[in-house]
Amino acid sequence: MEENDFVSIWLEETGNPAIEKLTEMNQQLAAKTAKTQAEKGLSDLDLATLLDINPDEIKRWLIGKHPFSAKVLSAVAAAINDVPKPEFS
Repeated sequence: MEENDFVSIWLEETGNPAIEKLTEMNQQLAAKTAKTQAEKGLSDLDLATLLDINPDEIKRWLIGKHPFSAKVLSAVAAAINDVPKPEFS
């Protein structure tokens, strides 16, 4: 960081509201995805298989630390919506 880089100094001291908001949105989305998985009876491995994605990637999404892209969001929504909710007797 340059000695007089006021923007970098300000960001270091105050944080970046846009990044904080994005992180919050990712965490909320991760929670909704996990809730839907539970409702549908899908494990992380099931979701990874449906999406043809490495299970470790699913884990990163679900802790809310890895951002969802629009492409990924569409794929997750389509995969989860195609799985019927389990019937309990």
